[in-house]
Amino acid sequence: MQWSIARQLFVLQALVVTLLVAIGTAGAVLLARDDAEQAAIDQVKGIAEAVARAPTVVDAVRRPNPSTVLEPYAESIRHATHTDFIVVMATDRTRFTHPTGSMIGQPFIGTIDDALAGGTVTETHTGTLGESVRTVVPVRDEAGNVIALVSVGITTDAINQKLLSRARAVAVPTVLALLLAAAGSWLLNRRLRRQTHGLGPAEMTRMYEYHDAVLHSVREGLVVVDREGRVTLVNDEARRLTSNEDPLPPEISALLTSGDTAADEPVLVGDRVLVANQRQIRSQGHVVGTVLTLRDHTELRALTGELDSVRGLTEALRAQAHEAANRLHTVLTMVELGRTDEAVRLATAELAYAQQLTDQVVGALDEPALAALLLGKSAQAAERGVQLIVDDASRLDGDRLPSRDLLTVVGNLVDNALEAVAGTDPPRTVTVLVVEEDGEVLVKVSDSGPGLPARDVRAAFQRGWSTKENGRGVGLSLVRQVADRHGGSYTVAERPGGGAVVAIRLPVPV
Repeated sequence: MQWSIARQLFVLQALVVTLLVAIGTAGAVLLARDDAEQAAIDQVKGIAEAVARAPTVVDAVRRPNPSTVLEPYAESIRHATHTDFIVVMATDRTRFTHPTGSMIGQPFIGTIDDALAGGTVTETHTGTLGESVRTVVPVRDEAGNVIALVSVGITTDAINQKLLSRARAVAVPTVLALLLAAAGSWLLNRRLRRQTHGLGPAEMTRMYEYHDAVLHSVREGLVVVDREGRVTLVNDEARRLTSNEDPLPPEISALLTSGDTAADEPVLVGDRVLVANQRQIRSQGHVVGTVLTLRDHTELRALTGELDSVRGLTEALRAQAHEAANRLHTVLTMVELGRTDEAVRLATAELAYAQQLTDQVVGALDEPALAALLLGKSAQAAERGVQLIVDDASRLDGDRLPSRDLLTVVGNLVDNALEAVAGTDPPRTVTVLVVEEDGEVLVKVSDSGPGLPARDVRAAFQRGWSTKENGRGVGLSLVRQVADRHGGSYTVAERPGGGAVVAIRLPVPV
């Protein structure tokens, strides 16, 4: 069974903290032992020098039996200073005093050479009382000659007993440190377990590999930013849709910066029409980032536009067929009533009007798709009670610009013009001019609608702007996209008498 990351980290922290506390405690004990030993050395050295300089000791060592005076004197000092032994000896090591009476008169065990030479001996040595820290100093007469020696010592056991009495001062901080470290490790373990959902390293590695493979294989762009707006993730499809731009295109950056929730919102990026969905990531009630998904609808939008044109043309043809059937019925009825001349004039007038419009459009525009579009829009306008006029000055060769771009520009401008005049007082007119002049194609569409304020001109060609309540604002954005792609321009002017005139200029490639 594999341990989770939280448990592994907890065990590792416990081991590291225990080891550090153990090392710290051992260091503290060693330092305390050294301090205690040094303190003992300083203590016995000071006592030994004080005893060696005492007049009682200097006088007693000259007497025939110095032990009678020195023994009670040394023992009183030993008890007062809490040392383990005070030995006054002759220069030949013979003891005059000792805590054990049987040792008096016996030779001293230890080093005395430096003391005989007038110096001081400090050492840890094992004697009759066991291992001890001791010092040996000389006793001098008035002339400065060494006449005896004094040794004062404290056994190692006594030093250790003092050190053990201070163990609580070391043990309490050690236990507190262990408890605090254990509590901190447990809290960190709990937090990490909650954040990693109890997963182990192998599970998290597999999850990362699966997620990474999914993110880079899905056919939908994914962009993730943090709360400061920094991009933290862009998958392969998102890079392809944004043409690997770094930083991201302004349209995408603006949507991410806004932080608004978006559902199937169209975004124009270069020559692509993307559908964006965006939502904020929240954790414990706080916004921690934003996720944006992108789908490429360029081809779908183009096909949808063409389908809408075909559908409009179909509806117009159906309406015309219905109207033609009514008029044909009228002509047949007039023939049955014997009014043949009037029937011929009526039929001829209808055919002349239809043929005149067709001849005008087809004769002016060599582009068959564009001509069909205008004929369809003419029928569609007639259904709405709008007169669509194709300017007599319209002239265009069929291969000057891609037909799809011309259909996008003309179709969207005419649709916007028809929507602009809808609901206005008659007469409602829309005039279309498509002409090539001075090395560029001019598409000009004017209408008798309410017009477009100058302050809204720039916004009208941006993503999402629309005068309709539920409009998506895509039509003019697509027109601007085509103009930008061809290096063209667009202008909006006021039409004399009311309305708007939208002109698009597209340079003709050499």
